[in-house]
Amino acid sequence: MALTADQLVAAQKANLETLFGLTSKAFEGVEKIIELNVTASKAALTEAAGTAQAALEVKDVQEFLALQASLLQPLAEKTAAYGRHLYDIAQGTGAEFGKAFEAKATEGQQTIVSLIDSASKNAPAGSETAVAVLKSAVAAANNAFESVQKAVKQASDVAEANFAAVSASAVNAAKTTATASRKR
Repeated sequence: MALTADQLVAAQKANLETLFGLTSKAFEGVEKIIELNVTASKAALTEAAGTAQAALEVKDVQEFLALQASLLQPLAEKTAAYGRHLYDIAQGTGAEFGKAFEAKATEGQQTIVSLIDSASKNAPAGSETAVAVLKSAVAAANNAFESVQKAVKQASDVAEANFAAVSASAVNAAKTTATASRKR
């Protein structure tokens, strides 16, 4: 089975649509990151003004230390929230790319299988062994691909759980530090 000019043009058209779709998704991810950074910057500027005003109203070292301690926990929580939002944006964009890759890989696998089937029907007598080896190689490649997909999914789940644990740990450490500072 030979590919016709129309099939090649259709394949190229589909590839271009996929490319432009992924480019659009990438820009959406960048837009979300920019929006997150602008929002975080505005909040940080507002909080910096409030903190500066509070620092100017401090009368002694104890008040200054208490002010510092009161700022530590909210800062850790906001940092963890920012990191989580950033991670969610990256995860969502990566998932879109993963879906597109899986779809193209599946499509490619189906094309290869149909080419092999077509070639085997037109193969000369005695080539059954070669066709069987080729089919076996394709099946092994498909199994390997599926195994890699599962491993990537598991690694992604582990990374997400670790990220959540580290974020919670950082916030808890800030709470403990702030509590200890207030007791002094």
